Amino acid sequence: MIVSVEKPNGISSDFDFHSMMINCSNALIWFSATQAKSAEQAQPDANKLVSNDQFTVPQNNAFGNTFRDYEVGARTDKVEQHYKASHINQTYDFVKKIREEYKKLNKAEMGIWECCELLNEVVDDSDPDLDEPQIQHLLQSAEAIRKDYPNEDWLHLTALIHDLGKILVLPKFGELPQWAVVGDTFPVGCAFDEFNVHYKYFRENPDFRNPKYNTNNGVYSEGCGLDNLLMSWGHDDYMYMVAKENGTTLPQAGLFIIRYHSFYPLHKHGAYAQFMNEEDKKNMKWLHVFNKYDLYSKSKAHVDVEKVKPYYESLIAKYFPAKLKW
Repeated sequence: MIVSVEKPNGISSDFDFHSMMINCSNALIWFSATQAKSAEQAQPDANKLVSNDQFTVPQNNAFGNTFRDYEVGARTDKVEQHYKASHINQTYDFVKKIREEYKKLNKAEMGIWECCELLNEVVDDSDPDLDEPQIQHLLQSAEAIRKDYPNEDWLHLTALIHDLGKILVLPKFGELPQWAVVGDTFPVGCAFDEFNVHYKYFRENPDFRNPKYNTNNGVYSEGCGLDNLLMSWGHDDYMYMVAKENGTTLPQAGLFIIRYHSFYPLHKHGAYAQFMNEEDKKNMKWLHVFNKYDLYSKSKAHVDVEKVKPYYESLIAKYFPAKLKW
């Protein structure tokens, strides 16, 4: 298509007009290149990631057992009871209702670091590997990633905030039972996969025998994208909602990690993979990178909070507003 541009008033010669048009063209090229660069920064490529390999994966957890062992350990009974309650009560209707309630984001207004400090009061009943306050888990995973990937500051911050949604157990945020806050997540509205931890308890879930929800795809279609699945309610989806609705500038990969880091049936075993689209497959590479640090950095050795606080506050200021609605 040929566009005719008339010489505007005030341009004294054809040479001046020609120069102006060249400058405009160069400006457009610069703008396009800048936008392309911003898009590339906003969605980093996991295939280009190079690790410093400073973090060493321990052989055993803080209790001397293998990680994610649900059969042996000091917390086995507590963890099993947690999953029993979760698998019985996380129904399609329950998730739709509670998601509508929490999408209002009317529980509090506060900054990210203020929320981090609230996790001093929270211990995760679903975790067989750690019984420490959750703020230590956040800092341990963030600092471990920071050692191996010092230039990926968005990934450091993603690690710091990935579990902030666990504040849902606190009175100010609804004091939800832990089965509605923590633990592995899974889609509702389709058949429960046997790769879910303590699968047997799903048999007591009302959706288990509902023909609308108990087929392989249920209410979904293959390739629909994880974003279109209704996931069991918990801290993952809540923190994703908080970050997105408050206008974070974290790349999409960071939001994907926050939303699906507890979706172990998929990212560990490949269950429910029929629902993934191409974008999900790209982001899953980042989730696999992240999972190593989320799982294996759990330790009784505490991070010095005051020492690292200034660094993480600078990242919070870079990627989030000062105050968020929760």
